[in-house]
Amino acid sequence: MVERLIVVALFDRVDLLDVTGPPEVFSLVQREMDESSGYRVVLAAPSLEPVTTSAGVRVLPDVTFASVADRRIDTLIVPGAVTIGPGREVRAEADPVVVDWVRRLAPSTRRVASVCVGAHVLADAGLLAGKRATTHWTTSAQLAKEHPDVVVDADPIFIRDGDVWTGAGLTACLDLSLALVADDFGQELALRVARQLVMYLKRPSGQSQFSVPLQHVSSSRRVDELRHYITTHLSDPLTVAHLAERLHLSDRQLTRIFTAELGATPAAYIESARVEAARNQLEAGDDTLERVARANGFGTVDTLHRAFRRRLNTTPAEYRNRFRTR
Repeated sequence: MVERLIVVALFDRVDLLDVTGPPEVFSLVQREMDESSGYRVVLAAPSLEPVTTSAGVRVLPDVTFASVADRRIDTLIVPGAVTIGPGREVRAEADPVVVDWVRRLAPSTRRVASVCVGAHVLADAGLLAGKRATTHWTTSAQLAKEHPDVVVDADPIFIRDGDVWTGAGLTACLDLSLALVADDFGQELALRVARQLVMYLKRPSGQSQFSVPLQHVSSSRRVDELRHYITTHLSDPLTVAHLAERLHLSDRQLTRIFTAELGATPAAYIESARVEAARNQLEAGDDTLERVARANGFGTVDTLHRAFRRRLNTTPAEYRNRFRTR
């Protein structure tokens, strides 16, 4: 099998997980295949001097950028680095030396992928011009302001635009890496690798960095139990009266508790949960809109449409065309 050379950029203050996460995924491919995967991962830096990451852990480069400049690179992975300002402002930093090397290596690379705020390095190198890209949500405004020629979408956990991939924050590097594996070897192998990692197979690229459970955090055990009930009974009517009865509360008491603990009315929370479930179903399969609407408690396609317009400013069909896993 032809060797697939994967080069991970390494530089001072880089986020450690951005560097170590993808190689871990690629190494597990070897374990799951009967023959060599063909992946060879190297860490490349401006020099062979040890690099101190943002976590304070020192990492030793395998090669210099110069030494791989004449190699045919399969995948160039570019992590990121940030600085924290006096007001706890997070800003992405792009080392000009690294930017220059990324620009020089890209033409001989089959595909380029950024992890987290590494998208700022790609943008500075001119690789995101006219493309849709994502990054960590804390620096998305900075990326859009500094590079108005980039279509910045801070919501998805990763985006593929041609031969350029961009990933969202930190642990999304695993999702991005699994997607690269699936692109090379298919979904079945990616599933086996995901199982080795003890993680969900693959959060679809369109999945928001802010899922409903992460947006709403409650302090009450009974509200958490009710949220779990909602998630597992989305196709049921889920009226306020029914939910209030489960907690032995009045409708008014339930609404007051939901609003105080979750910042949303029961109806708004249920709709958010249903829209998220419908998004995942649209991304993962070819079910008809009628089936998606019924499975997630919308009842009719018209109700599904209205919820998507309200929550996502798009239609279910447009969302599927944009994010469906091929």
